[in-house]
Amino acid sequence: MKGLFFGDFFEKMKIFKGRIFSFLKKPDNIHDTGSYILLKKGAIVCDETGVIVEIDDYSKLAKKYEGIETEDFGSKIICPGFIDLHNHFPQTQVIASYGTKLLEWLNKYTFPNESLFSDDSHCERESKVFLDLLNNNGITTTVSFGSVHVNSVEYLFREAHNRNMCVIAGNVLMDRNAPNTVLEKADKSYLNSKEIIDRWHNVGRCKYAITPRFAITSTPELMEVSQSLIEENNSCYIQTHLSENIDEIKTTLELFPEHKNYLSIYDKYKMLSNKTLLAHSIHLKEGEIERMKESGAIAVHCPTSNLFLGSGLFKYKELEEKGVRTAIATDVGGGTSFSMLRTMDEAYKIQQLENFSLNPLNSFFWATLGNAECLGLQNQIGSLKTGNYADLIVLNSNSTSLMSHRMEKCETLEEELFILQTLGDDRAIDAVFIAGEKIKQV
Repeated sequence: MKGLFFGDFFEKMKIFKGRIFSFLKKPDNIHDTGSYILLKKGAIVCDETGVIVEIDDYSKLAKKYEGIETEDFGSKIICPGFIDLHNHFPQTQVIASYGTKLLEWLNKYTFPNESLFSDDSHCERESKVFLDLLNNNGITTTVSFGSVHVNSVEYLFREAHNRNMCVIAGNVLMDRNAPNTVLEKADKSYLNSKEIIDRWHNVGRCKYAITPRFAITSTPELMEVSQSLIEENNSCYIQTHLSENIDEIKTTLELFPEHKNYLSIYDKYKMLSNKTLLAHSIHLKEGEIERMKESGAIAVHCPTSNLFLGSGLFKYKELEEKGVRTAIATDVGGGTSFSMLRTMDEAYKIQQLENFSLNPLNSFFWATLGNAECLGLQNQIGSLKTGNYADLIVLNSNSTSLMSHRMEKCETLEEELFILQTLGDDRAIDAVFIAGEKIKQV
């Protein structure tokens, strides 16, 4: 057997050595040590396709896979890459744009910047910058909005495919209440979406999301197009925005006066399912919460964006208690950081204002296995187990002088995770691997 192992297949395998940490299930509380695995001197073996073959103590694997290339990260944490369930690829250059609420912010900054994506060279450049920023912050899977232009998503998928990265994205569907440079008629939107679906959906690790921006920028005709795309392509995801801002809700119901609430508009056009990602979902009515639970739709929390635009506070505890599935996301460029650590930190602070202490086990579960389960991809990403992709990040809890000083008093894993999310940023991400291939190394 040993001779067989040392063929080309065996020589292309890799071992990652360090403190292995990964969730098995959602933690019941901060003391739920059974919710995760922790190997203090562990290792991960992946094959030449970037898939995990085995996880165990390093001492056992070193004997079994003698001579295999080993990346040794000492006592640093090796965990699954972060998963970002909502962001905007064309908004990278409008991060940190001063001084407005949602609707004005869109008109003043976002729409003019998105009009630039009619240019192929701009799409190509921005796709690389965008994925570099995500990867450098430990995000190895992303769900993203493109612009209305087909090539915005075309170039994003090309770059993702080059990295063997899991990217779920779609060109935005919008046909009113914005400048003409970022609008597309309903019939053309249908054809554009079909073109990208046929070319990229389920190619490599790329997947398509049908993407009506939100009800304000959608005529009934465009909503019907969205419904047709959903019915014809039921393996695609659906992403849009819901109840982010009080003025947004008011305007939406003025445009659709026959509807009793915001969510019922999407429901009419058959947009609610367990593959539907509803970004923000802050100001929900009781009937909307119940309908989200029934449909399996996901409320995606975007904490840095909600704070930056003054949108409101996400009702995490209420939604969880009422059985609504929840996820977490950066929402750049309304969100102010590509860092999932910074995003988790702001989520914690928002829940403090809601009189609930979100424990760090729940936060790290959310950003890894929890988000993977929302996508139905838990057998590919989000945890370290045999058969999953080796999408890995290495966390350095001593990456700054303050963190190193604070770590002198750290006694438990849970405490260390909280230090990472409270004080960490991209500097705490020492290395990133996508399907076993190194993307970042400090």
